[in-house]
Amino acid sequence: MTSSSFSLSSGAPAGASLPLDAGHIDLWLVFYQQIAEPALLSSLLTLLNEAERTQQLRFHFADDRLRYLATRALVRTVLSRYAPLAPADWTFTPNDYGRPAIANAHPQARTLSFNLSHTRGLIAMAVTRDRVLGVDVENLTTRQVSGGIAEHFFSPTEVAELATVPQERRQDRFFEYWTFKEAYIKARGMGLSIPLDRFSFHFPDERQVGLRIEADLGDDAARWRFWQFQPTPDYLLALCAERLDGTEPLLTVRSAIPTVSDAPFAWTLLKAGPR
Repeated sequence: MTSSSFSLSSGAPAGASLPLDAGHIDLWLVFYQQIAEPALLSSLLTLLNEAERTQQLRFHFADDRLRYLATRALVRTVLSRYAPLAPADWTFTPNDYGRPAIANAHPQARTLSFNLSHTRGLIAMAVTRDRVLGVDVENLTTRQVSGGIAEHFFSPTEVAELATVPQERRQDRFFEYWTFKEAYIKARGMGLSIPLDRFSFHFPDERQVGLRIEADLGDDAARWRFWQFQPTPDYLLALCAERLDGTEPLLTVRSAIPTVSDAPFAWTLLKAGPR
């Protein structure tokens, strides 16, 4: 499979409703360090509920407070693009593993499925209807990893393959595995209750990814479709989504500043699969 580049159609004004069905996935990116104007920060804060505002103040570092504020504002404003609810009116309830789900009773709200990931400088949010999904994004410049981490968390076949990668490429390959693994367990909605060494990814070539799952995990690899790309050279992002009827959903990527603007985001596919 060859790399694919996507340049998306013109954007809608921030706040305008957007169509979405189970055949489509919208992926939203926020480079949150661009959000600096005091008036905008105050405006975003009004979208949060009391518990979220209290939580935001608990973060010691300013970057963490900003990331949390932008994340919660992104969730509320994006969901309001797909259902007729005001951003401040969304409510959420965690599942048994702590993953938040939409609690609003409105029929257009209850069919929505979303997942979040954030790292220093970037927040990613994936949204669809009537199918589960998971997303993970990592900052490649702020994290250094050792081989011991892979040996602890990866499957034996992944550890063995990683050892064959040239040293100068090993960190990149580690994050290729890591983001796929995180996206998968997030799509399952069970977090780290799924042992990371009981499923494994493999790369038939540099553009394809495959998944093997041990039988005791009670899942079928054919149930899932994966994508991976770099929003910028500093980040790596992986997305996992349920196949449903076997057809491949269409993926749209947008860059946004909550309540201010959003625009199509051009991206180049690194890996995808399985077919």
